[in-house]
Amino acid sequence: MASSKYKVTKAVIPAAGLGTRFLPATKALPKEMLPIVDKPVIQFVVEEAVSAGLSDLLMITGRNKNALENHFDRVAELETVLADKGDEKKLFAVQESSQLADIHYTRQGDPKGLGHAVLRAKSHVGEHSFAVLLGDDVIDYRDSILPSMLKLHEQTGDNVVALMEVPMDQIHLYGAAKITEDGDSVIINDLVEKPAAKDAPSNLAVIGRYVLRHEMFEILEKTAPGRGGEIQLTDALQFAAKNKDVAGGVKGIVFRGRRYDTGDKLDFIKATLRIAIDRDDIGPDLRSWLKDFTKSL
Repeated sequence: MASSKYKVTKAVIPAAGLGTRFLPATKALPKEMLPIVDKPVIQFVVEEAVSAGLSDLLMITGRNKNALENHFDRVAELETVLADKGDEKKLFAVQESSQLADIHYTRQGDPKGLGHAVLRAKSHVGEHSFAVLLGDDVIDYRDSILPSMLKLHEQTGDNVVALMEVPMDQIHLYGAAKITEDGDSVIINDLVEKPAAKDAPSNLAVIGRYVLRHEMFEILEKTAPGRGGEIQLTDALQFAAKNKDVAGGVKGIVFRGRRYDTGDKLDFIKATLRIAIDRDDIGPDLRSWLKDFTKSL
């Protein structure tokens, strides 16, 4: 039976990265504002949180990230111009982003890693469980996993992470999980941050969705810098997995749907094509063009 004690209404969205893989495009534009067709990456993430019932969002940002706040703010002059033109479709799209949720912002300050970014949310979250959605990790809305994670957390009180099977030659890019099967979910017994393939406990990688108990903040405060000299969220979760009496255990749900790491150039292009091809307005023409284009390769 679900317990209101672990009901989640708040989400934390770390979005302080520099986006160096997309330079020079991200020299002045946050990587989270890069558009997939006509919608910035960050809006997909916010919409996912809202669709899962999370209405109180905190973005962890950094320098030169003002565009994120501007995007989710109202632009009265633009709305007036569109209204005067009678362009209701564009007016709705502009207004929609400013009405999605109650969004707050705080800066990370020093770039000390994902664990440090999450820790910056402590005063906002308080004594509540919360979700974490990485700002450049897009889960296709047709394959949502967050509702299942929230349900599992509410039922068990355990921390929950999203896992995905990846080729072993890519596991060094992720945190890797050692697991025990447990029905529709798995129990995470150990986590290793970005291991070499020979040292990885499995090919199950942690991807950018988490549901955490507030006690994780205390663990993060005591977590020493790890790989890359940064405070790693994976290290804090590893501690929780091995010390269940401190902050509950750690469970995982294996994701088998469509997910796009938009911090990666190739994945960003794939995301754009996959999302665009299913749109009613441009999908048919794009499909036709792609067929002709691939024939010429």
